[in-house]
Amino acid sequence: MQAQDPRGFNQRNNGHFQALACDYDGTIARDGVVAPATVEALRTLRASGRNLLLVTGRRLDELLCIFNHPELFERIVAENGAVLYRPHTREFLDLSGPPPARFVELLRERGVRPLEIGRVIVATREPQQVAVLEVIRTLGLELQVIFNKGAVMVLPSGVNKATGLKRALEELSLGPESVVAVGDAENDHAFFDFCGFSVAVANALPAVQEHADFTTAAPNGAGVVELIHALMQSGLQPKRRVDARAE
Repeated sequence: MQAQDPRGFNQRNNGHFQALACDYDGTIARDGVVAPATVEALRTLRASGRNLLLVTGRRLDELLCIFNHPELFERIVAENGAVLYRPHTREFLDLSGPPPARFVELLRERGVRPLEIGRVIVATREPQQVAVLEVIRTLGLELQVIFNKGAVMVLPSGVNKATGLKRALEELSLGPESVVAVGDAENDHAFFDFCGFSVAVANALPAVQEHADFTTAAPNGAGVVELIHALMQSGLQPKRRVDARAE
């Protein structure tokens, strides 16, 4: 299959979409690092007057340790929708309560490793979801398990990237129909459905590419650069199913 010119997006004027909401790992970042060219493209989009939002499964403290440009984003939604961060004032808001202490205690007793405890999220890796689900059942907790390319994330029921982004957009007085979402993994499905246009980078899981309105020709940050160029040059049409690599 041949890659389609990303200007194939061009069905609307540039004014329709006012914001770009980006996943971090596997999307703007590769192996946890955002390339300089991706940072520059994000900066260019921001300078055009559009809003940038980062929507990630990572813990906020972890993200701020590895990513040097949080100021590019008007809001950061961390812990897969559970924590909202305002980079320009360095304020954060927990959108749900902390994990139950007994839940964390039992996971440790059962040897679940790795085990990361965030402000709201509890995270491990496959195949530890078996032990996680057993502990949830044992304690009768209303918690959900979300997968992300081998990561296993535990959150309060109903918390996801879409719910966190909704809160961020309310603060910015933006509607979801004015937002382009870009991501790569299972936990991006709700996020994609919430926004006016969804884009999968080329390294996204096949099911995510199928779910998206568009798939870039390039992977990771290069795919985001491709998307930004298209958005700057021609605009996008909401909810149009196109694959960048289709014939």
